[in-house]
Amino acid sequence: MGTSGKTVRWGVLATGGIAARFTTDLLTMEGAEVVAVASRTEASAKAFADRFGIPRAYGEWAALTADPDVDVVYVATPHHAHRAAAGLALEAGKAVLCEKAFTLNAGEAEELVALARDRGLFLMEAMWMYCNPLIRRIRELIADGAIGEVRTVQADFGLAGPFAADHRLRDPAVGGGALLDLGVYPVSFAQLLLGEPDSVQAHALLSPEGVDLNTGMLLGWDSGASALLSCSLVADTPLTASVTGSLGRIDIPRGFFFLDRFTLHRAGREPEEFVNEDDPHSLRHEAAEVMRCLRAGETESPLVPLEGSLAVMRTLDAVRDRVGVRYPSELSVTRA
Repeated sequence: MGTSGKTVRWGVLATGGIAARFTTDLLTMEGAEVVAVASRTEASAKAFADRFGIPRAYGEWAALTADPDVDVVYVATPHHAHRAAAGLALEAGKAVLCEKAFTLNAGEAEELVALARDRGLFLMEAMWMYCNPLIRRIRELIADGAIGEVRTVQADFGLAGPFAADHRLRDPAVGGGALLDLGVYPVSFAQLLLGEPDSVQAHALLSPEGVDLNTGMLLGWDSGASALLSCSLVADTPLTASVTGSLGRIDIPRGFFFLDRFTLHRAGREPEEFVNEDDPHSLRHEAAEVMRCLRAGETESPLVPLEGSLAVMRTLDAVRDRVGVRYPSELSVTRA
C-alpha cells in the first residue's frame, strides 16, 4: 500500500465476540472502512453484516480473501483455525492481523511468518496490549533505567468460571484451556520486557478433557531475572502485574492487559502515577498501528514484531510440554 492517508479497507473473518468488539472500534476510526465479513455460514455473516452495516457478507473464508476491495484481513477465529485462516488470506495476497494466541503452536506460527515474508506481506499478531500507550511508556521507563535492571516480573490472568465441559475453553480440538486464551497475556508481558526465557518450569491442573484449567509458570533468564506467572479457568485471580528492578518497581492494578494506570516506585521519591484517559478497553491502538504500517509500506510492526510472537509461542509450547497438554491435531505430529 504505502500511501499516506489512504483509507484502509478491512475484511473481518469470524463473527464472535472479539470480532464484534474490534469492528465496533474500527467503525469509529477515521481512514478505516469495514467492507466485508466472512463466517463458516452465510447466515452468521449476514447477521454480523446487518448489525454493523457492512456491505458484503460471505459464507466461506475464501470469498472474503478473494475480495479485491479488501486490503487487510482481521482473523478472529478460535486458535485452532488461525493457521488455516491467516494462511488463506496471505496466499490470496492480503495483509493479516491475526488474533492471539497467534496459532496453536510454534510450528504453525513459523509457517505463517515464513509465508508472509516470502510474499512480502504484512502480518501481525493482535496483541493489543503491546500497542497500549501505557505499556509503551513502561517499556520506555525501563529502557531509560527508571527501575534499574529488571529482576522479577509477576502477572496473572484467571477467571472463576465454572465452564461447562462442552464450552470452547475446555475443548482441546479448538485449543482450549487457560494457557492460550489467558496465559498468553502474562507470558507476552514478561517477554516484552525480558525477551525469550532461558528456562521454563510449569505446573497445571488438567481437565478430564486434557486441557489446562489452572497453570503456574516460572520463567528464568541467564541474567538472573525471573517471572512468576499464572492463568486459570477456575479462580478469579487479581489480574495484576508488577515489574521489580534493582532501583524500583512498577505496579499495574487489576486488568493489567487493559491498563488505564500504573504506579512507579523509586527509592527516595514519592510514588508517581501514570494515567491514560483513553478507553483502556479500546482496540483502536492496535488497529491504528496496522494502518500506520500499511500506509508506510511496512510488512511488520515494531510494536508487535514477529520474532516476539514466535518466541511467545515457543514458550507456550514449552509450558504445554511440561504439563502434558497436546491438542488432537498434534497427536500425529512429532514435536521437536
